[in-house]
Amino acid sequence: MKQLTEKEIRAAFVNCTKGEAKRLSVPRDLAEHPWDDLDYFGWRDPQAPGRAYLVAELEGTVRALVLRSPGHTSGQARRSMCSICLTTHDGGVSLMVAPKAGKAGQQGNSVGVYLCSDLACSLYVRGKKDAGAGARLHETITLEEKIERTVANLAAFAAKVTAV
Repeated sequence: MKQLTEKEIRAAFVNCTKGEAKRLSVPRDLAEHPWDDLDYFGWRDPQAPGRAYLVAELEGTVRALVLRSPGHTSGQARRSMCSICLTTHDGGVSLMVAPKAGKAGQQGNSVGVYLCSDLACSLYVRGKKDAGAGARLHETITLEEKIERTVANLAAFAAKVTAV
């Protein structure tokens, strides 16, 4: 993924108003992220732990999504699998809900996906971040095929958010 500026990120949001995009919290350390290893850039809002954001270049267009995740639930952490990168975690996967773009979102319609809570799918797929023993299933496909699958899963989710 190419490195993005704060201005490019704010302009790419498809499921919030321009005013909301202008006010949301974008990380200040954009230059320090491993852009070459990212299929998408995701972060959580430090001032609102239930909010997260995701930006990716899909089909030649940079798109960004506002996501909500429920607060932390008490109880035993269950092993869950991320729907985007297929990494399993003990308590490290969250249901992320994105308001749909346009009128449907204004009417309260949303789309959900189970996603790595730290939004580091790209790093898990590439083996740059370890989710623990058994987190990545042994597969016979190449790294490039795993990356393509991750991008395809992300694109499918983004398509649901932007579908009319």
